[in-house]
Amino acid sequence: MAVSKDLKILRRLRDRDGLSLSEIARRTGITRKTLRGWLNTSNKVESKPRRRQVADDKDLRHQVKDRHAKANATKLRWMEWIYEIEHDPSACSYAAPSDALLISMLNPHPNNPRKKLLSVLAHDKGFSASATAKHLGISRRSVCKYLTSFDTGGIDALIGRKQKDRRADDETFKQALFSLLHEPPSLSGFNRTTWRMDDLRSAMNAIGHKASDSVIREVISKAGFRWRSAKVVLTSSDPAYREKLERVQNVLSNLGEQERFFSIDEFGPFAVKAKPGRVLSEPGLLPSVPQWQKSKGWLIATAALELSANQITHFYSKAKNTTEMIRMAKVLLEEYRDAKKLYLSWDAASWHMSKELLAFVDEHNGNAKGFPTLELVPLPASAQFLNVIESVFSGMARAIIHSSDYPTVKAATDAIDRYFDERNQHYRDNPKKAGKKIWGLERTKAAFDPSNNCKDPDYR
Repeated sequence: MAVSKDLKILRRLRDRDGLSLSEIARRTGITRKTLRGWLNTSNKVESKPRRRQVADDKDLRHQVKDRHAKANATKLRWMEWIYEIEHDPSACSYAAPSDALLISMLNPHPNNPRKKLLSVLAHDKGFSASATAKHLGISRRSVCKYLTSFDTGGIDALIGRKQKDRRADDETFKQALFSLLHEPPSLSGFNRTTWRMDDLRSAMNAIGHKASDSVIREVISKAGFRWRSAKVVLTSSDPAYREKLERVQNVLSNLGEQERFFSIDEFGPFAVKAKPGRVLSEPGLLPSVPQWQKSKGWLIATAALELSANQITHFYSKAKNTTEMIRMAKVLLEEYRDAKKLYLSWDAASWHMSKELLAFVDEHNGNAKGFPTLELVPLPASAQFLNVIESVFSGMARAIIHSSDYPTVKAATDAIDRYFDERNQHYRDNPKKAGKKIWGLERTKAAFDPSNNCKDPDYR
């Protein structure tokens, strides 16, 4: 009597695969009693199998047995090796000089790249990639990737994390953002008087600098900007902002060897009296300045910063008017008489662009004999942040005006004279760097840049 196909499958599960009756019943859904009856019946009626089939079954069982034995041996060797590494690293035999360093880097910290280190150590110990992956609970592909990284770049490539370039640290992105922040939003097509975050993001995307709100906020915050300050100080309302800015940049980019560019402004007026400021005080002592004081006098410092040599020319005035601007022009003409042209740049104050001043410039240029010619390069309205000399004033105020209490106006002017003299001498000796002198407290580098914020709203 021939054995049915189903009975052959049941016998193969029991005899060749070594499954128990309970396991066969679980897999097939047939009760053990029914299976027992079928198998017993098939044993009585089935003819003896051929010898070759019996031999094949025996070889298969031996192969399975050998494979299990080998896996158990590998697992035992792995456990012994791990025990040695964790409890007695000095007893381990190293296949490579770097193994000792790798073992020393193993620790129970959750962020420790333990599986990466063990993958390399196991390979040097003779474990296969498959065995290593099985015992570490990772894929064989990961093990191979760790080994390749170690072979090509060593320990640094294995456990080092590649630092991604952060958009918030990109200098090009920051300059583009601050240049845009200094412009009125209307120039970018937004019908608003102040910038919003959504508008800034859209405008940055439009000029090819895509970034999220969080990146823009981080850059603005690190620069010390606040939205309230941006509305009051850092935004120009000049409708010709871009045109005036482009003209200043063109002049600076094409400045000849015999040409000089000056950033001019006035510091003050300020009263000579006890000034508040940050001081290093002893414990329990709270520095204070009387609210009501009798002034010892007042002064205005009118100064010009020559950008190419970083030199300050200054004097003291009694008023802010056209007369003092003409006086500054004459002082510069005398001091830089070897030059061919002087560019005078200042903010949009009325006395900086008066008819009297323009007439003086025209008259001088028409009769300039032995003196350089003059050319006015005005800054946009409400753009003090572009006036580079404001940065110098900010550093000077923090250094010698804040926390001061000069007894006379003469003492104050002597301190200002000394500050500018030391600064000029330093930049004559070190034309390319400022060093860590007192003028290192200036807010920004003394260079014309539309992304600069030279104006310190608190320096007075």
